[in-house]
Amino acid sequence: MAEVRWEAWGIAGALLVAQTFLDLVPSGPWGNGAMGTGFLGLAGFGCLYVAWYRRTFSTSGLLPTSDLWKDPAGSWPKVVGAGVLFLLLSYLAGREEVDGWMPDTAGLVLSLIGLLTVLNGLYVGAVIGPLSEEE
Repeated sequence: MAEVRWEAWGIAGALLVAQTFLDLVPSGPWGNGAMGTGFLGLAGFGCLYVAWYRRTFSTSGLLPTSDLWKDPAGSWPKVVGAGVLFLLLSYLAGREEVDGWMPDTAGLVLSLIGLLTVLNGLYVGAVIGPLSEEE
């Protein structure tokens, strides 16, 4: 089986997310540079997710199904906790006190990541727990 590389995805993702803190994107045909910046930032988060997936599971793909987890019973509460942490960060990013420090849409993006992470953790917890077919 060929080795799955993740480094290029991580570097591209980090650069695309980093550009959201700078005002480098031209206004484009829509007359608003923030739209291009946001799109590139979301693409960067997608690249970071692919890098994380490939590094964590040593396979290409996008869905972290429970059969790929080494210790689903011990990991799913940590995944839910990480998702809750992202939701807390999304709340903090949306506060007026950090206006100008983070992009305006940072709270929305962090909230999306948090909700998807919590959902994945709860799914795995349910599959190995109450919805398990093993007796």
